[in-house]
Amino acid sequence: MPMLDVEGSSLYYHVKGEGTPIVFIHPPLLTSTNFVNQVEQLSKKYKVITFDIRGHGRSVYSKQAITYPLIVNDIVNLLDYLEIEKAFISGYSTGGSILLEFLLSYPSRSLGGIVISGMSEVKDFYLKQRISIAAKLANKKAISVLTLAISWGNSKTRQVFRELYKDATYGDVRNIQQYFRYSLHYNCTNRLQDIDSPVLLVFGTKDKAFYQYAHILNEKLPHSVLAFLENEEHQIPTKSAVKLNEKIDEFIQNHYEK
Repeated sequence: MPMLDVEGSSLYYHVKGEGTPIVFIHPPLLTSTNFVNQVEQLSKKYKVITFDIRGHGRSVYSKQAITYPLIVNDIVNLLDYLEIEKAFISGYSTGGSILLEFLLSYPSRSLGGIVISGMSEVKDFYLKQRISIAAKLANKKAISVLTLAISWGNSKTRQVFRELYKDATYGDVRNIQQYFRYSLHYNCTNRLQDIDSPVLLVFGTKDKAFYQYAHILNEKLPHSVLAFLENEEHQIPTKSAVKLNEKIDEFIQNHYEK
């Protein structure tokens, strides 16, 4: 099992394929297993890199509190270790916020960004409540219920559910809770105009609660492409993998200069 030591912690990571590198970032509680379909399909053409954020899945507990800058720094360390100068960075849900922080902090290490059902801030009451409740449930007594709900919500088949649930149970509630709480208060909307990289925005037409976030990103990012997937919901990486992978492939072909 490949592990990378970073500042006293150890990250599980996985690399498959050759070619232009793509790094995927998962949301709280879930793990790199969330991108199993991207690994299997996109690795036929690209170098697909996934990892478990500290205290999630097979990565060990972090004594340092989980913050977006910490996660971004871990990604940079992983790229350095793999001897990759630049990569496309993709984030799902709150992972999309981390992607934006990466583009703001290390623009020279990015070929472009891919936001999947993501946001630059949490501004509506419904989403605030969902994340707040998840943060409260991220404790030893209730974590199994939260893990069951989130894993099931992101599953298209029972097999996918079993894999998501199994790997999610390895996480540490302290780091999971920190990730939820940091996501609740993160806001980079006023800095989006500083991102010069091309960014693909992928959202589902059934994910109406995220329409406002899709349009905020599209309006404020200087070089963004907005794609709505018809009849698809929030959980695009697992439930709409074929459509998503096609959009990612098209985006990279249009924006990567060899």
